[in-house]
Amino acid sequence: MPVPPPEFRRSSYCHTGSCLEVAEDGEHIIIRDSTKADAPPLIVTRAEWDEFVRGVKNNEFDFPRS
Repeated sequence: MPVPPPEFRRSSYCHTGSCLEVAEDGEHIIIRDSTKADAPPLIVTRAEWDEFVRGVKNNEFDFPRS
C-alpha cells in the first residue's frame, strides 16, 4: 500500500499564497516553499525543528535594529 503524501500546513498569517509550508512524517519535519511545491523540500529532524522553534521564541534570529 502506498504511503500517503504528507499534509502540509501554513501559517494563518499567510495571505499572499507565497509562504513556507511544513509537514511531519513522524521523525522528520518537511519544509517547502508553497510557490515551488515540486522542488525538493528541506527535511530536518524533530530535534532540529524543536531547537529552531526555541531560537525563534528566544529572538535569536532577530536583526539588530538601527
